[in-house]
Amino acid sequence: MTTPVTTPAPAAAAPAGVSSPPRLRRVKDHRPGRPRRSKLLTVLTSLVVLYTVVPLIWLVINATKTQSGLANSGGLWFADDFALWENIRDTFTYGDGIFTRWLLNTLLYVVLGAGGATLLAVLGGYALAKFDFPGKRGVFATVIGAVAVPGTALAVPTFLMFSKMGLTDTPWAVILPSLVSPFGLYLMWVFASEAIPTELLEAARMDGAGEARTFFTVALPLLAPGIVTVLLFTTVATWNNYFLPLIMLKDPDWYPLTLGLSAWNSQAETVGGEVVFNLVITGSLLTILPLVVAFLFLQKYWQSGLAAGSVKE
Repeated sequence: MTTPVTTPAPAAAAPAGVSSPPRLRRVKDHRPGRPRRSKLLTVLTSLVVLYTVVPLIWLVINATKTQSGLANSGGLWFADDFALWENIRDTFTYGDGIFTRWLLNTLLYVVLGAGGATLLAVLGGYALAKFDFPGKRGVFATVIGAVAVPGTALAVPTFLMFSKMGLTDTPWAVILPSLVSPFGLYLMWVFASEAIPTELLEAARMDGAGEARTFFTVALPLLAPGIVTVLLFTTVATWNNYFLPLIMLKDPDWYPLTLGLSAWNSQAETVGGEVVFNLVITGSLLTILPLVVAFLFLQKYWQSGLAAGSVKE
């Protein structure tokens, strides 16, 4: 017995004089949790990652080589001898342990210079954001102008001023200029304007809190992400500072790491100087490790507290 085959009925034709409805294009479904993918953006991001990571890989690999291994092997592959621990030991013992002195000097400049610059930026940014006073527009113009001026343009005038004061070749010649951070002040000014609601400060004042207590108990916790950001910027700037110590310091005992490693690297260009490229590379690796650890440890503060202080009106 055969089963009859049914043929679907044809669609009814549109009446004469009536146009058929337009066909809508199917739109791809983009869920909120699935962002759009961009091949161009992926390629550009990959290039940036390579540009950032390859020098670090080169530094780690070559820190494991001896002086002869650097000349007899490729830059992006290990040598036959693994001498990382010996290089670290020699870095700290070479020149009567001067590397340790340079490390302590750098920590001193960072704690006093970068820490002081962050403190001044927080206090100044909060005052400029939440208080009105005569000359505020002039201060704003001065801060913006100072951000646009490169630090190297002020190095020579700063040296002449400190030379008149007798502060050259002393730690204060590096610490005092590091206390001024126009970009940090501007950043805290903008951040405090958005992160601290004026209504919250007025409520604290109405409850009888003074300005100091309002700042430390109400405003300061809300400024934590901005403080960490400014602290990292000033720390990196002070840690990597090279030109200012170069013109201010003559005594190697007050050198920071940047200037000390440069002095080791320059030994190869002097007559009778000892070539210690393996120690320069190992010292450079040890120099960047504290910055990497600081970024990894403090990055969580950038993601938290960004909505702190928001109020429902």
